[in-house]
Amino acid sequence: MDSKLDSALAMIGGTPLLELGRLHPGPARIVAKAEFVQPGGSVKDRAALRVIRDARAAGLLAPGQPVVEMTSGNMGAGLAVVCNVLGHPLIVTIPRGNSRGRARMLQALGAEVVLVDQVDGSEGHVTGADIAAATQQALELARDRDAYYVDQFNNPSCIRAHEEGTAPEIWESVGERLDAFVAAVGTGGTFVGVSRFLKRMKPEVVCAAVEPRGAEVLAGKSISKSCHLLQGTGYGILPPQWDASLADSFIAVSDHEAMTCREMLAQREGLHLGYSAAANVWAAVKLVESGRLGDAPTVATILCDTGLKY
Repeated sequence: MDSKLDSALAMIGGTPLLELGRLHPGPARIVAKAEFVQPGGSVKDRAALRVIRDARAAGLLAPGQPVVEMTSGNMGAGLAVVCNVLGHPLIVTIPRGNSRGRARMLQALGAEVVLVDQVDGSEGHVTGADIAAATQQALELARDRDAYYVDQFNNPSCIRAHEEGTAPEIWESVGERLDAFVAAVGTGGTFVGVSRFLKRMKPEVVCAAVEPRGAEVLAGKSISKSCHLLQGTGYGILPPQWDASLADSFIAVSDHEAMTCREMLAQREGLHLGYSAAANVWAAVKLVESGRLGDAPTVATILCDTGLKY
């Protein structure tokens, strides 16, 4: 059987669904999409590919035209992979507080990286104000370079990537046995897209949104801790494409809990992952242990990215 692929783009999507039985031995099942195995190292590869393909198909992105985006790192890496294969120069703005490993990966992939000074965050901790500053810089660069601006927070292609890709893959593997879906919210693309599909297939599926403890704006709480470790999530803002009707529950995860679960995933499952992936798994365990889903539920979540970027 010929297993050769024609480019790195063929490695995007179709990720394995792993059962985390060593971290949480049952009778409940926690299963997780291994999004970190994609060429850009994260779940954002799916959105990057869909955004660029949709823009080209709609005539918004011409052959060879530059692409600009503000990123915490993961969307930028996904875009770098896609843009390299399809022939588009990529310029990204990134708040200085994001992990240096992400910036190094972007540079290694040939992206032009513009580091933007933070407004009120610190190294390893990025706030909504930091994101706004990096976004403004991206808008100015897109105008000056005559580039296509991705605008992941507002781009519906980011939701479609998960509604038409990630979610059907989960359903194909688990189907009617699925009781809940758990995911951290940054732009909201993964949570909204996957939840929208799953609820069409099985309306009683519980969809739980994960937020950093102290930055639980989706749950309607005031911000008491704007700086946290869960990069790419919990910016203290309501994402423009957020659909509150899809969220049945909100689960807060502290920095300590994310760090603890990250160590457990490495030591028990052999998985070196990022903090948001660990937060997703910890939240899934919390939901199972709450008893809300019964004695032996099946909960799906997302392993967002590799720990090699931190």
